[in-house]
Amino acid sequence: MRASSGFRAATAAVGLSFAAALTLTACGSDTTGDGTLTVVASTNVWGSVAQAVAGDKVDVTSIITEPSSDPHSFEASPTDAAKLTDASLIVYNGGGYDHFVDDIIGTGNSDQLTVNAFDLLEGGAHAGEHSDGGDSDGGDSHEGHDHGDVNEHVWFDVDTVDATAQSIADKLGQLDPGNADAYKANAATFHGRLEQISAITDGIAAAHKDAPVAQTEPIAYYLLQSAGLKDVTPPDFTSAIENGNDPAPAAIAATRQLLTGKQVQALVYNVQTQDRVTQDVRATAESAGIPVVEVTETLPEGLDYIQWQTNTAESLAAALQ
Repeated sequence: MRASSGFRAATAAVGLSFAAALTLTACGSDTTGDGTLTVVASTNVWGSVAQAVAGDKVDVTSIITEPSSDPHSFEASPTDAAKLTDASLIVYNGGGYDHFVDDIIGTGNSDQLTVNAFDLLEGGAHAGEHSDGGDSDGGDSHEGHDHGDVNEHVWFDVDTVDATAQSIADKLGQLDPGNADAYKANAATFHGRLEQISAITDGIAAAHKDAPVAQTEPIAYYLLQSAGLKDVTPPDFTSAIENGNDPAPAAIAATRQLLTGKQVQALVYNVQTQDRVTQDVRATAESAGIPVVEVTETLPEGLDYIQWQTNTAESLAAALQ
């Protein structure tokens, strides 16, 4: 069973403020006015993946690029809505994570091509109608899932990222048949680069099988899974943090005990959504000599997807030494 992801209650609100923008762009467009294909990604994580496949042949734009932005609760502007509805291809995380995309494209062009990474998890085990640009029910099908069901942070799952890149190549090939072979070749090169991440996590699994670790949120579930590690954090703690709530005192005490009692070998810490509770947990880990592995939900400045995830996997490996 999968670890819970139970995301924050505050999902994106797509308001009436950009209704006019949606109306003007509802017909969609495969190209810009000068005939150029455009790819719009929900976050720069998926923008980086799309750029690796598109190369210099397609303009790629990401809606969320700031480390301070939380995709769970992001509110799209009229400009954002116009970019999405006018895009030749939309690439997004799905699973309710970047809910604003579903809200916008659900009111627009039903024939618009999209790539929903979550729908490609485990070969489409959770596939929804919108993976190929069909009708959307607003993206609510994955909300409110329980611990053990699914985890929407699929950019930590290398196989899903690989499948997403392949799907991007296929969709761009549909839009631009003359360069289809180039997109496929770029996706193949990206596949090869992903293997360096897998090599690191395979090494961790071989050396530290079932080693216990803790997380402030269940964000790195797939990274820990591929590394063969065991997340022993109380689910009540991680789900409360991810939902933007204060965990119950008992959950906080149990999490602190894991650290002060040296019952875990590392703490995976989301620096992008830290608060006083998680900062206290980090301080407790550092006082106990437990290594802290920082993770984020958008790309650090100057890094592409491969560099970012390679650095994260290497940090995890170093913490377990």
